[in-house]
Amino acid sequence: AMVTRGFVELRRIGAAFGARPETLMGLSGLGDLLLTCSSTQSRNFAYGLALGQGKPLAGLPLAEGVPTAAIAARIATERNIDAPIIAAVAAILDGTITVRQAVTALMTRPLKTETND
Repeated sequence: AMVTRGFVELRRIGAAFGARPETLMGLSGLGDLLLTCSSTQSRNFAYGLALGQGKPLAGLPLAEGVPTAAIAARIATERNIDAPIIAAVAAILDGTITVRQAVTALMTRPLKTETND
């Protein structure tokens, strides 16, 4: 559910910048997202796993998602794009909320269709 919702946010931000839907459905969009979310070889995956497990982050290779999260959250806010997962990740990384708080807030959001924005 979280990956599907995250892809919807990716599509929303992409659309705001004129991205073609078929680009986001390809390897550089959905393909990259799925690999990042499932591969232990991904720096973003390794960083997120360590963060979620409360392990020290010092010494981990920098994951491009760390600086990107704050930028994406700012863009979503400035352009009034509904992107709660992006906002939650940015808030976790800046220490505003815990992982547990973010997951609870995200999983208790009202259900709605993922295909109509």
